[in-house]
Amino acid sequence: MTDSSTKTRPVNLILLGPPGAGKGTQARMLQDRFGLVQLSTGDLLRGAVAAGTEAGLAAKAVMAAGGLVSDAIVLAVLKDRLDHADVVAGTILDGFPRTAVQAKALDDLLAERGQRIDAAISLAVDDAAMVARVAGRYTCGGCGEGYHDQFKQPKTAGQCDKCGSTNMTRRADDNAETVGARLAAYHAQTAPLIDYYRARGVLTEVPAMGEIGEIAGALDAIVSALTTQ
Repeated sequence: MTDSSTKTRPVNLILLGPPGAGKGTQARMLQDRFGLVQLSTGDLLRGAVAAGTEAGLAAKAVMAAGGLVSDAIVLAVLKDRLDHADVVAGTILDGFPRTAVQAKALDDLLAERGQRIDAAISLAVDDAAMVARVAGRYTCGGCGEGYHDQFKQPKTAGQCDKCGSTNMTRRADDNAETVGARLAAYHAQTAPLIDYYRARGVLTEVPAMGEIGEIAGALDAIVSALTTQ
């Protein structure tokens, strides 16, 4: 883990990328390397509800009624979470912001704390290759080991290398049509957010179709530079 004593404030990152781009994998690796804490919208809300905070109770009421939690509530939950000691090194935001309006509100919240978004890292993918990557995924129902029609098949067809189970499962939405639609929606919804962070000089695009270790190396270089500023 990088020594955070050289920093005067936490480092806050946003990872952008469509489903299947590897955001979760890379976020976990950055947590291990730099002590940053991944904060996903879902986990934040569940944690606030479980803790019974004022913002959590407001979120619980909205979700119980089947509504969408407002930006104001999400920001209140995030504000509470940023007071916890474990985020002293910084955060990796996952799932928020999703729009330029949310990004501006987040900037205002962080500015109140003397912080900012230090880097918005866009994991750039090739759409056609991404469809093939995601649509070919399947999982062992016994132990959860992941496989792929093209990139990682079990040594014995239909049998898990790890636990020997023959119960292989596929997500219903891991098909070419659904993945293509999800990619199109991502690009449409995220384009303004990418432009927002590019205009602020904090956007970096990292090719994300290569090996996990290669992508991790590129992210490490970005974060290492930030933690020594």
